[in-house]
Amino acid sequence: MKFPHLLFFILTIGCTSSTNNRSKTESQPESVSIESFENKKTIVFFGNSLTAGYGIDISEAFPAIIQEIVDSLSLQYQVINAGLSGETTASGSSRIAWVLKNKIDIFILELGGNDGLRGIPTSETRKNLHEIIKKVRNNYPEVKIVLAGMQVPPNMGPEYSADFKSIFPEVATASNTALIPFLLENVGGEPNLNLDDGIHPTPEGHKLVAMNVWAVLEPLL
Repeated sequence: MKFPHLLFFILTIGCTSSTNNRSKTESQPESVSIESFENKKTIVFFGNSLTAGYGIDISEAFPAIIQEIVDSLSLQYQVINAGLSGETTASGSSRIAWVLKNKIDIFILELGGNDGLRGIPTSETRKNLHEIIKKVRNNYPEVKIVLAGMQVPPNMGPEYSADFKSIFPEVATASNTALIPFLLENVGGEPNLNLDDGIHPTPEGHKLVAMNVWAVLEPLL
């Protein structure tokens, strides 16, 4: 599928979910199902509120959009949204054991944003990302891993912001994983594509985030 056609496909996905089920707080999504799917490989999105679809219905979050694309191409993959609002790389390193209970074929790691917003030392974020990747590979040596790059607002200071931005390409290179350079490319900082908090994407923003993911994920399928 050529990329312009993909853009058309994503922008025409209808949003039919009820707002009554939208997540409003920094808490565990109502349901995160990690289970085996007969005759299908699994794509697990392991992240924080961005993956979980904070402030919108989970069916409008970018992992669900990836599932729609996969289904439209008749690819035998089941997308699992294992996002947890408020997750840091440290808590993610602790939680990953639960996610690893069932087989994973492709693992998308979207953590670090909350570390940056809290000013956690970049050395800790690097260490935790490496630990998560190592744990996933120890359980599933053939797994394909994608690391989602993040950035922090400039008010964190230029030195910290630059060091934080460098975490993701450095970890991806050292651990031999695929890299999404910046998950929120064309979305971050755009008021019309983010909720009132200025951090979490709207449903339209999630459609563009899905494009950023798909550009890296598609060659792995």
